[in-house]
Amino acid sequence: MTLHETNLSIAQDVLFTPYGLQVRDLDRVFTEINAHKADDADVYFQYTRSEGWSLEEGIVKAGSFSIDQGVGIRTVVGDKTAFAYSDNIHMDALLDAARVTRDIAPVRSSHAKTKGVKVKTIPINATVHPYARDLYLPQDPIASLTSQDKVALLEKLEQMARKADPRVTQVMANMAAEYDVVLVARADGTLAADVRPLVRVNCNVIVESNGRREQGSMGGGARNDFNYFTDELLQMYASEAVRQALVNLEAIAAPAGVLPVVLGAGWPGILLHEAIGHGLEGDFNRKGSSAFSGKIGQRVAAKGVTVMDDGTLAGRRGSLNIDDEGHPTQCTTLIEDGVLKGYMQDAMNARLMNTTRTGNGRRESYAHLPMPRMTNTYMLSGQHTPDEIIASVKYGIYAPNFSGGQVDITNGKFVFSSSEAYLIENGKITAPIKGATLIGNGPDALTKIKMIGNDMQLDSGVGTCGKDGQSVPVGVGQPTLRIDGLTIGGAQL
Repeated sequence: MTLHETNLSIAQDVLFTPYGLQVRDLDRVFTEINAHKADDADVYFQYTRSEGWSLEEGIVKAGSFSIDQGVGIRTVVGDKTAFAYSDNIHMDALLDAARVTRDIAPVRSSHAKTKGVKVKTIPINATVHPYARDLYLPQDPIASLTSQDKVALLEKLEQMARKADPRVTQVMANMAAEYDVVLVARADGTLAADVRPLVRVNCNVIVESNGRREQGSMGGGARNDFNYFTDELLQMYASEAVRQALVNLEAIAAPAGVLPVVLGAGWPGILLHEAIGHGLEGDFNRKGSSAFSGKIGQRVAAKGVTVMDDGTLAGRRGSLNIDDEGHPTQCTTLIEDGVLKGYMQDAMNARLMNTTRTGNGRRESYAHLPMPRMTNTYMLSGQHTPDEIIASVKYGIYAPNFSGGQVDITNGKFVFSSSEAYLIENGKITAPIKGATLIGNGPDALTKIKMIGNDMQLDSGVGTCGKDGQSVPVGVGQPTLRIDGLTIGGAQL
């Protein structure tokens, strides 16, 4: 049995069998949906089990466990969508939801040029696309450790952090796991399934010295089970969290002004994700609300800048075997050598923009509509070493870590706060600084990239992306970058 067949079998066992459903029953659902000659329609089944533990000062302060399941039914006519969902997967509920979408969907005009999608019978032995991905195993991470072993893992992480430095006064460690089973049926006869594990561990520390207190954090995760977190990896999380906090103990106030900024490799790709990535999602560009709308084939970035969205990286947090519309994920080139090549597309936006879908249709759950969303978004390496980039700056900022930020999609303006940053003076990293805020414009910043490092890294597996009230796991990455002319908000004028 292939992995694809295994996923489909698991999904049917979890989502169909307990409710007396069979694949052939979906034909009745689509018959109800298609009364108005829809352009597209799909049924999305989901079962999610999640668990979280939090340890503070050696004591379990919080624990959670939840199970959620349901089905979402969508009908699309033109650019209009009718959607209904239910946490009841029985046949009567499916038919009721299908009738709701049929009733609220707009009636296609008799003069409409398109005839709508032709509903195909879903084969009883249907499997996922033969070209779907094998990026992770269909394992249940929650069952990979006992409750006692999960607490022991967090206790070990806390002990590692406390041993790292005597100035550590508080340690907070947490872990989370999710077991997600989805099955997607489409009106065109597609039947696809995926079993998605996800784990994450994080360490937060507070250090104190001479009456000053600072904090640091580090963590990671993957589409794996808890055995992913080896002692070596836990030690890295603890040591890095403490290191960041100690750096901030010595930090001086950040300067303010327009300065060259060197962004570190890896997690600083969150700036790329927010300030540029969202602007390259298909829905914003179809509506003309993105700063990148209508610019395919045009130069939008400095030469050497190549940006990818890649949902096919094995085991990565943002990767998927299939997207939430049942289509295989892809590696999509968004910007190549500074030229805009395309956007991320789900099925509806691809159809309306007369282009091909890219496997970027994502949704938070069965109770949400899919939309174009990023998976793992990163910039490729360039030619320069990190040392060369630092040495090229007479006076500026080096920012290897960020705590978060905001962006306006319509114009690309962003504000990001650094959690770790340093002054660069005469080509050398000198004093750590605190309170540095990077202010700029995404499309404009792309043109101001002067040097690209040869050290592209992906983040450690902690990214979560929000859009229209929906959150999904994502990955980010980039090499070391020099960007000239960013505005730094700080305290020193």
